[in-house]
Amino acid sequence: MPPYYPSLNLEYLEADFFLFGSFGQGLERVAPNLTRGSPPPIGAQKANHDSMTDGVILQFGYQEVGHIKAIMNVVRGFPRPQLDLSASTFAKVMDQAFDRPLQPPFNPYANNVSFLIAVYLIPYVGLSGYDDTIPKLFSITSKKLVSGLLGIESGQDAVIRALLYPLRLAKVPPYDIDVDEFTRRISNLRNTLGRAGSKDEGLTVPVNEGAEGRVQGNVLSGDQFSLAYNRTPEEVLRIVYGSGNESIPGGRIARSHLPNGYH
Repeated sequence: MPPYYPSLNLEYLEADFFLFGSFGQGLERVAPNLTRGSPPPIGAQKANHDSMTDGVILQFGYQEVGHIKAIMNVVRGFPRPQLDLSASTFAKVMDQAFDRPLQPPFNPYANNVSFLIAVYLIPYVGLSGYDDTIPKLFSITSKKLVSGLLGIESGQDAVIRALLYPLRLAKVPPYDIDVDEFTRRISNLRNTLGRAGSKDEGLTVPVNEGAEGRVQGNVLSGDQFSLAYNRTPEEVLRIVYGSGNESIPGGRIARSHLPNGYH
């Protein structure tokens, strides 16, 4: 599978989710030429978060606009998928992560912590995909592009984890569930969907699984040598589709935006 296809899907997803979450409008307002006439996201809205988080997420959104432009400078690309960024979509993901319906249904736009939890869902998938892609590239142009994308995606993931880490024992309103458990459940779900072993960890881990087997805190997720995990394009699609099968779209990204033969 061409490595840029899952990546560009993710960049579209991140751009619209971050932009809408920050100021209530997406690519149609910021960079309409990048949508290529595709329909706007379903259910996206401005999140109810504090000014600091709003500023960070706005920066993330504009970074994703740059990523889309950078990818399209190297490959032809394709129109933005039809994205469903409604609260109910995220609620289904969280129900899947907890293996039960949360009551009330999870709403990423409801409060600061819930939005950060929802953002936690996304950049790590991108960075693990980019880490797998780089060794498979031949041209210097492609290697420079993906290395640059990896750097920023890794930074975004680190920022989100750093913002959540001090809150790890705090409850995510309105639930009697702390932030740490949310991150563990999400990471476990991504491992299950990816079907390639453990490549994902929450904000804390058993001490023997922490850095050098000495710490429980896990502000950055890494393997036994504290190196980044990697995921193949197929693994990325299994996670993003939410189906555990790279050929069966079931999540937020439309099947029509992978070229024929790559479903």
